[in-house]
Amino acid sequence: MAEVETTTVEHRLPTEGADYLLLAGVNDANLQELARVSRCRAVLRGDHLVLSGELDDVERAVPIAKRLIDMSRMGTPFGAPDIRRAFEGAGLPAAAEGAVGRAAASPSRVADEDHRVVLAGLRKIIAPKSEGQRRYLQAIAENDIVIAIGPAGTGKTYLAVAMAVDALRKNRVKRIVLARPAVEAGENLGFLPGDLQEKVDPYLRPLYDALEDMMPADWVRRSLESRSIEIAPLAYMRGRTLADAFVILDEAQNATTAQMKMFLTRLGLNSRVVITGDKTQIDLPRREDSGLLEIERILRGIEGIEVVYLEGADVVRHRLVKEIIRAYAELGEERQEA
Repeated sequence: MAEVETTTVEHRLPTEGADYLLLAGVNDANLQELARVSRCRAVLRGDHLVLSGELDDVERAVPIAKRLIDMSRMGTPFGAPDIRRAFEGAGLPAAAEGAVGRAAASPSRVADEDHRVVLAGLRKIIAPKSEGQRRYLQAIAENDIVIAIGPAGTGKTYLAVAMAVDALRKNRVKRIVLARPAVEAGENLGFLPGDLQEKVDPYLRPLYDALEDMMPADWVRRSLESRSIEIAPLAYMRGRTLADAFVILDEAQNATTAQMKMFLTRLGLNSRVVITGDKTQIDLPRREDSGLLEIERILRGIEGIEVVYLEGADVVRHRLVKEIIRAYAELGEERQEA
């Protein structure tokens, strides 16, 4: 039997100006992951990243390795999950130069063409980690109302809060309003002690977590005290007009049709609304009562409103979350066929 001839090549990529710790990762974790998924050998030699292996594998790895080098030059953090997503086709966040300058010059858009959110003064850059997330940030930049539908772990809430903080810091809006329906997820918590705010805080904790990841704790505290940031149950929205505000309705699958209509009609001048939800996690007594399902159908096609769908490929939590979501989706399909 004739042996299959293979072609082994070596490609050297210059790394001058790169942050080598960022590029290689802790204990060379990034280089090891690059080598694993590309099936190439990846090593740093002097001021070059050297890829060696079969010709097809090296050709596939070179553009992604170049992007990693660019990101390390710009100080943009990345890790093994980002490298895996790049080889799966979801891509890496770009690291174009001059992002901060363009953000200031074009306040109505996301930071630059790769849709990074540069939080001025916080030394924090939040970049999309998948094509779906990139479309999501672009939709928020270009529309007054965005409806984001997708499974857990796709960054729906986190990216929306990042855009809201960015808008507040750059004085595009005067306040951020974050709302959630106070619906228990499959169990009755019973009587909760404390005053009204303490009773609703457990439902709103994920929104606090997102804020605290993007802003120093004292900034969050001062903003809540001055009410430039407000976190409240959806029921508190009735009768209000939300002008000069960036408004986020999280877990919208648990808003009833009446609540959703009430919420949408709060929109005032110079305001933006982002509605996020997961159609597979409706905790209302009847699935058909979900306002998210209704607006997905009736608001489609209206200028200034965009519906964005995020999928399993956009999951950016632990890699097992993606597999868990896939397993439950397959279970649902089996039950429908039965």
